[in-house]
Amino acid sequence: MVVPGRVYFATESPVWTGGRGFYDPAAGGVAWCVAHLVTARQFSDIAAQEMYRTPGAGAGPGLAGALATGRARLGPGRYETLLCLGTLAGVPVLTFTAPWRMADVELRRPAAPYVAHLAAGLAATGAWGRAEVAAYLAGCPGARGHWTPADVGALMAAG
Repeated sequence: MVVPGRVYFATESPVWTGGRGFYDPAAGGVAWCVAHLVTARQFSDIAAQEMYRTPGAGAGPGLAGALATGRARLGPGRYETLLCLGTLAGVPVLTFTAPWRMADVELRRPAAPYVAHLAAGLAATGAWGRAEVAAYLAGCPGARGHWTPADVGALMAAG
């Protein structure tokens, strides 16, 4: 999918040891993303894990708010804001991100394994070629100036 807004990298991931990917729907540009068909419970469990909450307790109450208004803030931290980006084949498209805007946070270089992981996911859709994926990710704020399309392409080739 391509949606309005930008993917950017900020804060520090203790798992990936670099900037985490966030989505700012109000930033100019377009964001490339991969949609997965999951149940509401599965989405809630994924969101709960990303929010460092216990799966099963999940983000369930926020789903209704995000579906009704397009946005539900479940907390102040990263990945604690649910967004409804519209529908795809009649199914709501939901994601989670931070409550802040891209301009309000310090950008941070994402780690190589994280960039490789994101590149593999985008490339696996078949919607974009490897060179396009490499150029897209290298151009995302936080990655831009730290990763070149050639660097990302090399990560993809090594994976």
